[in-house]
Amino acid sequence: MRRGKNRIHPGLWAAGAALAAYVAPLFLLGERAHLRVHDNLDSNIAWYRVLIRSGQWFGAHDAVIPQIMNGLPRNAFGTEFSLLVALHAVFPSMLAYAISQTIVRVFAFLGMYLLLRDFALRRDDAGWIRIGVSLAFALTPFWPSGMLSTLGQPLALWALLHIRAGGGRARHWWTIVALPLYSSFVLGFFFFLSAMFVWWGWDAIVKRRWNLRFLGAVALMTALFLCVEYRLVLSLVLSEAPTSRDEFVSSKLPLWRSVRLAAKNFVIGHTHVRTLHAAIVLPITGIAALLAAGVKRWRTDVDGRRLLWLLAWNAALSTWYAFWFYEGWQPLKERWGLLNTFNFARFHFLRPLVIYAGFALACSLLWRHGGSKGRALVSVGLLGQLILLGLHNEEIEFRHRPSFREFYAEAQFRDIRDYIGAPPSSYRVVSVGIHPAIAQFNGFYTLDTYNNFYPLAYKHAFRSIIARELEKNEKLREYFDTWGGRCYVFVDELGKKYDYKANSKKIIRNFEWDVDAFRALGGRYVLSAVPIENAESNGLALRREFRHPDSAWRIYLYEAVPS
Repeated sequence: MRRGKNRIHPGLWAAGAALAAYVAPLFLLGERAHLRVHDNLDSNIAWYRVLIRSGQWFGAHDAVIPQIMNGLPRNAFGTEFSLLVALHAVFPSMLAYAISQTIVRVFAFLGMYLLLRDFALRRDDAGWIRIGVSLAFALTPFWPSGMLSTLGQPLALWALLHIRAGGGRARHWWTIVALPLYSSFVLGFFFFLSAMFVWWGWDAIVKRRWNLRFLGAVALMTALFLCVEYRLVLSLVLSEAPTSRDEFVSSKLPLWRSVRLAAKNFVIGHTHVRTLHAAIVLPITGIAALLAAGVKRWRTDVDGRRLLWLLAWNAALSTWYAFWFYEGWQPLKERWGLLNTFNFARFHFLRPLVIYAGFALACSLLWRHGGSKGRALVSVGLLGQLILLGLHNEEIEFRHRPSFREFYAEAQFRDIRDYIGAPPSSYRVVSVGIHPAIAQFNGFYTLDTYNNFYPLAYKHAFRSIIARELEKNEKLREYFDTWGGRCYVFVDELGKKYDYKANSKKIIRNFEWDVDAFRALGGRYVLSAVPIENAESNGLALRREFRHPDSAWRIYLYEAVPS
């Protein structure tokens, strides 16, 4: 990372300080920190804890996790060779989370910086642009459990481009060997490596360049991912029993809604790959692209041509994502199960790389051809984007949500466990108005969970418990029947809200469920965040109300009693 007279660019020190400041709240606040709930606190963090405590971290292919769903298949928890799981095995959950955030952001910055320095912005006067764009890319609010699945793509591309150019060294090969241990195949790199295979094919067919070294590197990385995530491969190839994914109905949008979703994704993005590009990055990129398309000196610049290609790819990826949910696909998905069980829409996970590489090229063009106004726009744009991303730090964005400690409420749930008095393995619970992950994190054995891969027979058995509530609410019924990833005790009066806090005034007045079906699955207790007014008519008896100063919840403990 040394240039010129063997000196480190001063901007790199500033970037390092900015990264340290960004992750500092996670270390300084610890369990008082505020984190993303969706697909994070409500699921993955609890899963890692359950997996490690189950003794099945390295369990056999057909092993089960007894704490969830009376035996959730071990394969539903992914590979044991993920270094993220290892972090959660070695450190407390909150510290493991903070360390992971730091690792990802450092390597995201490093990967984008090296890619821009060696292949995109090689001019000596582009140092601040390289650093600014790389820092912005590293500060994007990525999905935490995705690790380097998207933010590691620039690093992988940097290594593969060096190998493609014939100059691959040990560090480039080690990069493609190491990345599969801290990223996900299905949540990013399947799509990245597919693009690399297409690129090699283009070189071979169009340019007659049979670059076997490049092909070998892409094949090696793919093979390593398949080995690391062998559980996924075995589940897709060898699974005979139907799973919840067999009832997925994802292609439901009419044409006009697919078009609208494509435009929305292009401008706003997706929750798992948030780029926050709409306000600043997109306008600057658009201005530079228009000039590159219409002004000769911009059009003949290699950066201008690259920018137009990236913008076209960006639009194509958003269109592909949206039209994967177009209703015209559904007959094919019903005929070929893989189209239903594997989410091919996720090619849009390539967009963070495309968007920020395009932003870098746009800034370079404006800086070199835009005169004083262009340089001012680049300076203000980079600074503004960094400020915008800083304001979306988890501690700021989720400051009104429960902290880690308040969300998992360990002391409160310890009180509940002590009150019940029996070993948690001897009874089963469900949650109402709060996420089941909270009970799971605290060692309770739950019939409900959030997971999109579990036995279909269990989904049908669980549905019988909540069938009457689903009949009342068409949206909940469609949500459960055509997806079922949230195998929750849905209540019509609560809808799809799972975070009723202790100060909530909500009361369930007309609850209807099948208590016999609940007991048949081994259910005994209900942990409800809101009172159930007609509990007795549903075979439930209120045992006690639990509060705690370190908890965001007020828990009403109901017990299913014989009729």
